Amino acid sequence: MSELVTRVAENVGIETATAEKAVGMILGFLQREAAEGPVAQMIEAIPGAPELVAQYNGERSNGGGLLGGLMSAIGGGGGVMALGQQLMSQGLGMGEITALAKETIAFAKEKAGDEVVDEVVASVPGLSQFV
Repeated sequence: MSELVTRVAENVGIETATAEKAVGMILGFLQREAAEGPVAQMIEAIPGAPELVAQYNGERSNGGGLLGGLMSAIGGGGGVMALGQQLMSQGLGMGEITALAKETIAFAKEKAGDEVVDEVVASVPGLSQFV
């Protein structure tokens, strides 16, 4: 996993510890939200990903702040917007979050193949606009 975390930290310009947590949160989100077969295949193909998901999959922001409250009020409460809120709570800006998502998906494609990762992305509503 250190290869992906190091790549994300360097290319996005964030601390390694933040990159590790953010990548774990993204992979955990994908594991919960994406089509089960393709996402399992993708996570297994990324060295260290299952352990990172296990470590950070439970990370959720309490309450979700104003945006989380608004999303819940209009029936959202989850999905890509909730993940964005969680990542922002780690001190990441939208530009960093987008770069982080693109790096993570690009790395996943290198390890699991375009077809598998494209299936994962397509199965999560709204994700394709960020990657």
